[in-house]
Amino acid sequence: MLLEAAGIKKVFGKLTALDGAALTVGENEFHGLIGPNGSGKSTLMKCIAGAEVPTQGKVSFVNTDITAFTPTERARAGMSLKFQITSVLPTLTLYDNILLALQAQSSLFDLVFSRTRGALHDQVMTMLTQFRLADRAFDAAAALSHGQQQWLEIAMALAGKPKLLLLDEPTGGMSLEERRVTGELLQPIKKHCSLVIVEHDLDFIRDICDRLTVLDQGKVLASGTVSEIQANKSVQEIYLRRA
Repeated sequence: MLLEAAGIKKVFGKLTALDGAALTVGENEFHGLIGPNGSGKSTLMKCIAGAEVPTQGKVSFVNTDITAFTPTERARAGMSLKFQITSVLPTLTLYDNILLALQAQSSLFDLVFSRTRGALHDQVMTMLTQFRLADRAFDAAAALSHGQQQWLEIAMALAGKPKLLLLDEPTGGMSLEERRVTGELLQPIKKHCSLVIVEHDLDFIRDICDRLTVLDQGKVLASGTVSEIQANKSVQEIYLRRA
């Protein structure tokens, strides 16, 4: 198993955000994390990525206990996280945003004593082409639509060639067409990268994911294939309750 999070508990003061939550993800698997607002989805993602430290529980990645790892150490191990809010550098061009993400993988020696811009040119353009942004390569990132900025940031998150990509509500604020295209853009990465995605758009999740885990009030309500989750009476009830 690529990722195993077991018995994850997270307490903020008097609030228990997670209470024994668990998640397992295999190689080349797209796994959706769903549930009502406040169910603990984003907190679980942060505990996996190292942005939050679990109060209890264990996170293993590629058969290594990474519970005490910093976010930087997890990134070096092959994990990449994109939060809900875009963090592209708006005044820089798309080209330079991707270039910086690639240069972050280089040693200080390589950055100082080599011409990394020229050496990485083909990789930058390949990534921009993959995310249908090559024709905007030398535009400022601020000129992109919200959806295009999300695509740029996903491309940046993939610059380090991670084994696991964590996406927290990437389609929030997108148009229907941008959501459709986002699904198409993510599919090719499955050949070399697993995905955990938090998303409220259930149609989007259903179309791209192999398996789903449903959280409710900080606990796992159900986990299984998309068809199994769709048929689960308890899952149906929480979404009817939310509606």
